[in-house]
Amino acid sequence: MTPADTGASTAVDAASAASVQSTPSVESTDAVESSDAVESSDAVESSDSRMAPGGPGYRRMSFALFLAGVATFALLYSTQALLPLISGDLGVTASDASWTVAAATGGLAVFVLPMSALSERFGRRTVMTASLAVAVTVGLLVPFAPSLPALVALRAVQGAALAGLPASATAYLAEEVRPRALVTAIGLFVAGNSVGGMSGRVITGWVAQEWGWRVAVGVIGLVAVACAVAFRLLLPAPKHFTAGSLRPRVLLRTVRDHLADPLLRRLYAIGALFMTVFGGVYTVIGYRLTQAPFSLPQGLIGSIFLVYLVGTVSASTAGRLVGRLGRRGALYLGAGTTAAGLLLSLAPSLPLVLLGLVLITAGFFAGHAVASSAVGKTARHGRAQASALYQSAYYVGSSAGSTVGAVAFHWGGWAGTAGVGVLAVLGVVMITVSGSLAARRQAGAAPVKALGLSR
Repeated sequence: MTPADTGASTAVDAASAASVQSTPSVESTDAVESSDAVESSDAVESSDSRMAPGGPGYRRMSFALFLAGVATFALLYSTQALLPLISGDLGVTASDASWTVAAATGGLAVFVLPMSALSERFGRRTVMTASLAVAVTVGLLVPFAPSLPALVALRAVQGAALAGLPASATAYLAEEVRPRALVTAIGLFVAGNSVGGMSGRVITGWVAQEWGWRVAVGVIGLVAVACAVAFRLLLPAPKHFTAGSLRPRVLLRTVRDHLADPLLRRLYAIGALFMTVFGGVYTVIGYRLTQAPFSLPQGLIGSIFLVYLVGTVSASTAGRLVGRLGRRGALYLGAGTTAAGLLLSLAPSLPLVLLGLVLITAGFFAGHAVASSAVGKTARHGRAQASALYQSAYYVGSSAGSTVGAVAFHWGGWAGTAGVGVLAVLGVVMITVSGSLAARRQAGAAPVKALGLSR
């Protein structure tokens, strides 16, 4: 808010005029200016009706979107830990079975932009509710798929339905939460993603070991139903949403504006590359752990995904990382941590492989939270479309990672999958460096405090 909006400028001018007439002491003048500054700051805070930590509705909102994140990732990746069992049951290869993951993330990537347009017209909460309702309904049908093509088709529909969640949730937060708390709020939503991914894989692993992959996927569907109901009951009604247009010309112009923004393009590429690593690693890790020298049972392989809890922590603390290191520093830390995890995972030692997964997970979720929150702050209009483009790139990366990672594993073993991940991490670093150089060029010789990804 400008000084004119708060009245601070008028107050200071008045104080200055009084000082000319009566020539008060320096201490008196400083006291007046300090008092005006405090009053101005208080006025700005009190006039902002958006949610903030400790304020009305913030906890309900955070928990509701946390549950939405749980349901989204649990459904989206419900087959990932079960790929070896699906391969055996349906008689297909690892790369064929990986399409049950790639189809879901691909469906989300394709439909996230149209769904974001619907959220601009009908509201974030409405679209998120409808998306979850369709996704959980399809989730209850997935266990009855008679063949791999049918399973892949259902998963594609499920991914398309889930497309209404990520972009709408980010836009909802950008509109309803104060800017200072935005990174933390998005971090909590991303943390819900990590809990959903972790719990879905752990639950399916143990259930599948006893009753098969179909029962395991059905259980995840029931968990998602409970999350969807609680989400709808808890999420506060939006107060700052303004309905937009559904006209294709308006949508295309908004998308063109976002894609013309160099900062947004960099953020989209970073999200895609981070997810390429993550999608490849977690699609293939089950196959690796069933082979020598590990030869783990399905239940223990599912429990490996408990390392997602590390992602919950790293995502929820992303705001503090940005505060200490800046955006560029936080991204470098995330990329470096991910790369270190990939290299450690090459060892033929289960403890080192687990440590590698911990580092990969922590680095990925931190980088994703930082990049996705930056999109919400950067977009000046059409936030749902800006977030949708990020999510589209992100899930294209997931589909590419799942497919390319499985193919690389087929031809080169785990070293091939890890090699794909290292290349993607190098891409993140190069893009971040290029952003820093671009910012320095814009600022001339002045020091760049925006740290690379900020204007």
